[in-house]
Amino acid sequence: MNERSLPQHIAIILDGNGRWATSRGLPRTKGHEAGSHKVRLAVRACHDRKIPVLTLYAFSAANWNRPGEEVGNLMRICRDFAEEAHDDLVARGVRVVVVGDIDDEVPTATRKATERLIANTAGGTSMTLALALNYGGRRDMVSAMRAVAAQARAGLLLPEDIDAQSLRRFLSTSELPDADLVIRTGGEQRLSDFLPFEAAFAELFFTDTLWPDFSEATLDDALAFYARRQRRFGRTDEQVRRSAEV
Repeated sequence: MNERSLPQHIAIILDGNGRWATSRGLPRTKGHEAGSHKVRLAVRACHDRKIPVLTLYAFSAANWNRPGEEVGNLMRICRDFAEEAHDDLVARGVRVVVVGDIDDEVPTATRKATERLIANTAGGTSMTLALALNYGGRRDMVSAMRAVAAQARAGLLLPEDIDAQSLRRFLSTSELPDADLVIRTGGEQRLSDFLPFEAAFAELFFTDTLWPDFSEATLDDALAFYARRQRRFGRTDEQVRRSAEV
């Protein structure tokens, strides 16, 4: 595939772990564990295809509402990923960042393993892997709006100068480009509070494939879908064609 037709930022909603396990008569935790292996596959596949940025919806702020045992297992799996994928990510030159709140809500062991991964991959230049951990899009936007309001109250920002970029500077995703392609596995067709600001113009690819069944073929199907799309950003078809000819 022509690199010019590749998205610069892919964001994936990893859905279907529980249903995958239930359909096999297994505990839901087994589905999450199987899904964690596909996280590493997705990172390798995107790295091999020279995708600059990959964001994965690892744990949403709303997931705290799940049963305590499941939440504990999810946090353990996040910790295990940070520890077990560490050497491969360093070797590949993948820089890891977190979007969301790594605060006291996150268990200490998970937080420390994640912080170590972030620190040890900080010099990576081949790809950025953003883990959306304890992330909620609305919550992130509210936090950013409060920061903008504080600047305005302090006289550092005039109300009439507030724009989308003012808000973006205070989002946890501020150092990432907007998402070009959002992939959701598991058959559901919603964003579930994932990147509401950053995915405003993204192409959306929904697949019935459950996350533990995700493969390179699934990714390639999404990339082929993206390559067929005409991204207009509010322009007419004629304007898009003219810009492509330049």
